Amino acid sequence: MIQHFLEYIAVERRYSNRTVEAYRDDLRDFCRFLGWEPEDFNPENVDETDVKEWMLDMLESQHQSPRSVKRRLSALRSFYKFLLRQGKVKRDITARVIPPKADKPLPVFFREEEMQAALSNGDNGLSAKRSDSVTVQRDDLIISLLYQTGMRQAELLNLTDADFDLAQGQVRIFGKRRKERVVPIGPKLVEQIRAYMEFRDSEISNLQSSISNVKFFPNLTKYSLYTIVRTRMGAVSTLKKHSPHVLRHTFATTMLDNGADIRTIQTLLGHASISTTQVYTHTTFEQIKRVYSATHPRAKGQNTNPK
Repeated sequence: MIQHFLEYIAVERRYSNRTVEAYRDDLRDFCRFLGWEPEDFNPENVDETDVKEWMLDMLESQHQSPRSVKRRLSALRSFYKFLLRQGKVKRDITARVIPPKADKPLPVFFREEEMQAALSNGDNGLSAKRSDSVTVQRDDLIISLLYQTGMRQAELLNLTDADFDLAQGQVRIFGKRRKERVVPIGPKLVEQIRAYMEFRDSEISNLQSSISNVKFFPNLTKYSLYTIVRTRMGAVSTLKKHSPHVLRHTFATTMLDNGADIRTIQTLLGHASISTTQVYTHTTFEQIKRVYSATHPRAKGQNTNPK
């Protein structure tokens, strides 16, 4: 049965060789846990308890991560759906088995002093005169916009001049599925935007910035945006990751640390669900734990019990 299933996903579903091999290994592991060889597998002698005990064995005895267990359970589910369609079983015993929750990695973010260094007027040595080049002004503004609005890289790439209302101090952002949100921008950022637009238009004579569909950052690509952020932030930060999305995380964490409520941050980020935004509360709590461990006298050292 297992071999027929593997042939089915390889030939009819056209799964990659790597995926087929992974499914084969997962199903063989399940059979061996039950004390069978794969060719002796009999679905009539398996129930939900066997599946749950297999998952528990992987977690506790094999010390596999919840993510790995979830993936292996997915292979078994695909197999039982195949058996159900073939009439080999009357019900899918995996349907009501709840996989373990995989811990989501906490978002990384730049520290405040790192952002100050990245946004300082040439003090970090990245350029001698920051007004000498439209490219330098553009790069400065890119870092400022990502950090001060929390927009995604795709949202920044799609900005047009018409999206800015500098008189009102706000920018219109089109997110996933063209969902629109309006984010406020401060006076200093408004001034920076105006300066960039004036310098850009004087440098690029064929750009008609009054046309609404003209990109705010002409000729900026996803790759060049990533390179700009990586170069600028890599010069001031020890983080291994220096992507535009880290600046989005930094915006959210900075807002939360300075008293913004979670609902406001959800709106500014354009999250459809509050649960997506709540990951930042865990980030802040991790900061609190580190500060507590480093400063509280009863939290220091390995042995705090009185003798």
